[in-house]
Amino acid sequence: MPVPSGKAVRHWFVTGASGGLGRHIAEHALRHGDRVTATVRRAEALDDLRETYGDRLTVEILDLGRQAEVEAVVGATLRSGPVDIVVNNAGYAVVGAAEEMTVEQIRDQIEVMLLAPMLITRAFLKPMREQGGGRIIQISSMGGQIAVPTHSSYHAAKWGLEGFTESVSREVSDFGVRLTVVEPGGTRTGFASALRYTTETAAYRDNAVGRTRRLLEQAEADSFTGDPAKIAAAVYD
Repeated sequence: MPVPSGKAVRHWFVTGASGGLGRHIAEHALRHGDRVTATVRRAEALDDLRETYGDRLTVEILDLGRQAEVEAVVGATLRSGPVDIVVNNAGYAVVGAAEEMTVEQIRDQIEVMLLAPMLITRAFLKPMREQGGGRIIQISSMGGQIAVPTHSSYHAAKWGLEGFTESVSREVSDFGVRLTVVEPGGTRTGFASALRYTTETAAYRDNAVGRTRRLLEQAEADSFTGDPAKIAAAVYD
């Protein structure tokens, strides 16, 4: 698909673009003539977009829980040319009482939802500073403001990311680098169907943890009403 004439082409770097909000953001940018480097777990997830938009879309396989992969993909992206906008979007939630969570579940949640976005942000700061500006967008959620039972590690990651972002934004504002936190409400992104659950402990079955777990287990993938296409358009603007 050709780029609209007279439009300055921006380069986006979007994580978690296989589906949901990440895919909507990537597709919206492509539709408006920009370039996108999209990270996914499965390359075939974006085959249709590659067919439509050709070499304006670069797809990178990335497991955000693997620091070496994060550094390699970001490095390759920067070598391909300047990046104007970074969107840290990928994420998921572990559901269960804090007592039930394994060390591995907690570590993976923090690595994917907090450490990876921090490392990606850090990697793009110097090139953005040297090019005179850029935008880094952190996709958070209501979970970055309020807490509910069963989501303790998710909240830890989101609150940590928002604090990190606020601090860094004050460090780099003089260089034209802007950081933005986006906190969508319930959105039709398939998030509910991607939840990961702890092994339930009987003591928690009938309290707030158990009740919240049941609600989430019964939720359908499209039970939320927020429109991801509208959020993507707002992020783009």
